[in-house]
Amino acid sequence: MTAPNNLPDKIRALISGKTYTVNGIGKSNASVMVFDDSVLKIEPYQKETEEMVGVMRWMEGKLPVPQVLCFESDSENQYLLMSKIPGKMSCDEYYMSRPDVLISGLAEAFRMFWNVDTEGCPRTLDLDSELKEARRRVENGLIDLSDSEPSTFAEGGFKDAFDLLSWLENNKPRFEPVLSHGDFCLPNIFFENGKVSGFIDLGSAGIGDKWKDIALCYRSLRWNSEGAYGGKVYPDVRSMKLFDALGIEPDMDKIRYFILLDELF
Repeated sequence: MTAPNNLPDKIRALISGKTYTVNGIGKSNASVMVFDDSVLKIEPYQKETEEMVGVMRWMEGKLPVPQVLCFESDSENQYLLMSKIPGKMSCDEYYMSRPDVLISGLAEAFRMFWNVDTEGCPRTLDLDSELKEARRRVENGLIDLSDSEPSTFAEGGFKDAFDLLSWLENNKPRFEPVLSHGDFCLPNIFFENGKVSGFIDLGSAGIGDKWKDIALCYRSLRWNSEGAYGGKVYPDVRSMKLFDALGIEPDMDKIRYFILLDELF
């Protein structure tokens, strides 16, 4: 397919004559057009995106992240044109079938983030700011309970989103700041030849809690290995081996906390 005409002039000039495919992976309401050398993400306008673009530009040269080629917005939509990250998603069958390579690569990805000096990073997402946004979402009825883990709101779990929010506000763990991806799930980590080739979907990147990324990666490993996506089960992928590769003890209380927090986003 060729790109539509109803795009900002600067964006249209950069992709003129190029063909693309549509990427349907992910849960956002964005349209993602994938060209040979770039990716165009179109979604409803959000004022927070300009801050995210600033974080991406700050990360260039520090990590293998997409280069921001052009960012435009209008009264309805925003348009982010980025360079394309090479390689395959870490949840690709090739890597899911090679658990040692997969786990080693994910551990490498974490260390790449943790080794970046965060001085000058234009965004900090501490727990107070995350919980403030979670409260806004809950109070405005923006939570889709059908998309939560089965046990979260089941018998013995939380009554509703307000009950969960109250628990989260009253059980905040100690903040452990690092440079955080913010959505450290397998489809957002790319490998090439068994090594990390890049990171995508950086809308929640910034200075954040170390255990948020660990929790979302642990959950993503579990979901992908248990057949939640596509139905194929990979019994040799052991999520707990991630901690051996990282050389840390799993803090399951913090992991549970951040998985529960993610239920409100």
